[in-house]
Amino acid sequence: MTSEATDTAATAYDLLGGDAAVRALVDRFYDLMDLEPAYRDLRAVHPHELTGSRDKLYWFLSGWLGGPGLYIERFGHPRLRARHLPYSIGIRERDQWLACMAQAMDELAIDVPLRERLAAAFANTADWMRNRGG
Repeated sequence: MTSEATDTAATAYDLLGGDAAVRALVDRFYDLMDLEPAYRDLRAVHPHELTGSRDKLYWFLSGWLGGPGLYIERFGHPRLRARHLPYSIGIRERDQWLACMAQAMDELAIDVPLRERLAAAFANTADWMRNRGG
């Protein structure tokens, strides 16, 4: 098998570095969200204790990136929009989520082409999650 064929078949999960890298990304994301004042509106829509949120994002991203379907194994179909409807998510929260994730990816030195690919996918999903205008 050529390296080109191997590269084509690699998932974002593999390119990121697998399980430990997904966990590191999620942990850095939530650490930043918890610590940086720039993400205060995003932080406000999360519970005080973030362990459950960290686990759910890690489980979800694992499968979403092409790795093990940890979230689906536990909860079934993610139904992302439906599960987020109880939370007020507007443009500000969307933009803070994207900025926080971009900062986490940058701080973890994720390869630029992969970072750009993930940022575009995150942007589509984050915008779809909005349930109010502001």
